[in-house]
Amino acid sequence: MGERFEAEVGPVAHGGHCIVRVAADQADPEATRVVFTRHTIPGERVVVQITEGSDGDRFWRGDAVQVLRASPERVQPPCPFAGPDLCGGCDFQHVALPHQRELKAEVVREQLVRLARMSPEDPLVTGLVVEQVPGDVDGLRWRTRTRFVPLPGGGRGMRKHRSHEVVEVDDCRIEALGEAPAHVVRGHEFDVAPGGFWQVHPGAPEALVSAVLDLLDPQPGESVLDLYAGVGLFARFLAERVGLEARVVAVEGDREAARRARGNLHGTAKVRVSAGDVASVLREEYDEPFDLVVLDPPREGARKAVVDQVVDRAPRAVAYVACDPAALARDLAFFAEAGYRTTSIRAFDLFPMTHHVECVALLEKTG
Repeated sequence: MGERFEAEVGPVAHGGHCIVRVAADQADPEATRVVFTRHTIPGERVVVQITEGSDGDRFWRGDAVQVLRASPERVQPPCPFAGPDLCGGCDFQHVALPHQRELKAEVVREQLVRLARMSPEDPLVTGLVVEQVPGDVDGLRWRTRTRFVPLPGGGRGMRKHRSHEVVEVDDCRIEALGEAPAHVVRGHEFDVAPGGFWQVHPGAPEALVSAVLDLLDPQPGESVLDLYAGVGLFARFLAERVGLEARVVAVEGDREAARRARGNLHGTAKVRVSAGDVASVLREEYDEPFDLVVLDPPREGARKAVVDQVVDRAPRAVAYVACDPAALARDLAFFAEAGYRTTSIRAFDLFPMTHHVECVALLEKTG
């Protein structure tokens, strides 16, 4: 730790850093070690300072503490607390906003090829872009819920990257100003518990609902299974599309969110909400065919046990909403093994200035 290397910056990698290779053994000039390096851009030449790692590790972590040859996409970070050894909240403040989206697209493409085993020439891969979503101000002032560390004297701070150390922050530039909006989507207000899950970008709920409805194209009378349903965001609008006589089931692991989902879905006939672990609920209940399935799992993804249960219901189409491209790609591979082909993928920039990206994929049954 603390050692410095001068190096060329390679491609962007999942997690908000780029791949840099440095000499691993002075006696062997061919031996290199990967350093996952923050605060840089592919193609730059930088001085990397090692922040984590020892001789026996497969890879190290580091920060670009000096830029020797800058990328044309490098900009002055809008936040003075963004940079090496400062706040760890934003990964890409030093990157021009359009190029941030291209870097995110590159990460999603790489995960689809490596983990979902899609062809690099697949039009879904080559044509993937990260879409801008209304609701931020040039990538700033979008985060409607932010967790700070309280400091003595009434100040507040944010933690450094992968550290418990705190940096005092007088103004977080991605924090939305004023009161958080009401949880209203398409004229319907959703009841959400204090601290309960709701998308933090103001434009996210509408963007995701539109994507899911457009991709699934629900028809009157079709049955719907909404998994990891939260407070019923997708189930509400899917129920409107399929009609009052259609069967809609929402499954949510958090009991408080499930309780509020029942209220949010009141008036939509034949909608049932079950609280419990998704895999466990599906092993014991609703073992009948469904026409449509929505998956919106947490960051670790749905995983094979849930994918197998979904496939067992033989839906004609599945909409998979994912906040982690690696987890998405792994699960797409499971679906492919079970005869479901990925036919569309959209990506949305719901977390500007960070490496995070939201995707919605459509899977359709083959044969």
